[in-house]
Amino acid sequence: MSENQKLLASENQHLSKQRIQYYNIAIESGHGAIITDADGNDYIDLLASASSTNTGHAHPHIAKAIADQASKLIQYTPAYFANIPSIKLTERLCNLAPMSGAVKLSWGNSGSDANDAIIKFARGYTGRQYVVSYTGAYHGSTYGSMSVSSCSLNMARKMGPMLPGVVKVPYPDAWSRLADESEDDFVDRMFAAFKLPFETYLPAEETAVILIEPIQGDGGITKAPQKYMEKVYNFAHEHGILFAVDEINQGMGRTGKWWSIQHFGIEPDLMSVGKSIASGLPLSAVIGKAEIMDSLDSPANVYTTAGNPVTTAASLATIDVIEDEHLVERSAKLGKVAADFFTKEQAKYPFIGDFRMYGLNGGIDIVDPNTKEPDKAATTKLIYRMFELGVIIISLKGNVLRFQPPLVITDKQLQQAFKIMDQAFSELQAGNLKLPENAEEIGW
Repeated sequence: MSENQKLLASENQHLSKQRIQYYNIAIESGHGAIITDADGNDYIDLLASASSTNTGHAHPHIAKAIADQASKLIQYTPAYFANIPSIKLTERLCNLAPMSGAVKLSWGNSGSDANDAIIKFARGYTGRQYVVSYTGAYHGSTYGSMSVSSCSLNMARKMGPMLPGVVKVPYPDAWSRLADESEDDFVDRMFAAFKLPFETYLPAEETAVILIEPIQGDGGITKAPQKYMEKVYNFAHEHGILFAVDEINQGMGRTGKWWSIQHFGIEPDLMSVGKSIASGLPLSAVIGKAEIMDSLDSPANVYTTAGNPVTTAASLATIDVIEDEHLVERSAKLGKVAADFFTKEQAKYPFIGDFRMYGLNGGIDIVDPNTKEPDKAATTKLIYRMFELGVIIISLKGNVLRFQPPLVITDKQLQQAFKIMDQAFSELQAGNLKLPENAEEIGW
């Protein structure tokens, strides 16, 4: 029995069913864009820990910042006293926020509670109860954040009732557009669907906030049309509704800009940040216009460990790395390289349908060549074969390849990943790939 198998067998006796199944490995270490399992196998990481390690694994500057801070003070609750790293980080993050005027933030431990905080602050500021979110969204697993999510039935099954006052509208994703439908017609149709609740049962004057991922992550890496975003943004402000964006998956340089909302030229009222904010350490923030963030008094959004010295020191170092190594620009540059690669692959392999690339960040649809319908089996064959060849990549929505490597991936590593992906594509085309024995367990 391999070391991976021994460790997983031991874990299986004590861990509940919380892991989404992909590959039976236990990760032992990671450096840059390479991770190593307990058996010593190396993999090129095209997942970046679900986009929570944009700066790669064990970056020396970040690891040193963590160790140095841990040797001085690991934790004293920010609920009662300030600490030096969090003071410095508060100013730095607020200065990075894509908002004009005075900006403030509130700390959390995860993206989930950051989205809970958006609900809290929006209701507190407006005095209204209703929250609008989108189908396909993943906002987290606390009760508030999963109530506004809509990407898996297992996020609601057996756990209702969900948070009251939540209304979901259809996201204008890449798969909703009809054949031969112009973008203007598509936007008009989706905006009509957005307005329908407001015209039939949802009073706009009682709605606190609209929460949207400008580029949906777990929904398949798909971007809302510019004109649609403008229409929703204008509708919100015409009716005194706050406009909030979730930047947890797509922020911190992932899309070739600091924040995905910057692709639209729109300023949000509130935004949630997590995942890569501290290179994967448990830290999050809700950032917003000062008047909104001052609408609630402590302890409305206070957590014992949120904003602690070690995680905020890690975040300061993370921002250093993103700035000093020009990772936002690198994401934009390598995203174009990746788009060129997938354009060529799409021409070679008829099972590659649409693909979307926003910075070093993309979704690649795998479809039946004849029907053009999603092909989950082929997708599972592909990701498993890529894993066997030394690449970590997973699927979304059953048939979308999730392409999110660390932004520090080297040119050589990226080209090697492309070579492996092309080999897997070629083998699928030739009919040489088989499903793994546990295929039914794999994926969302």
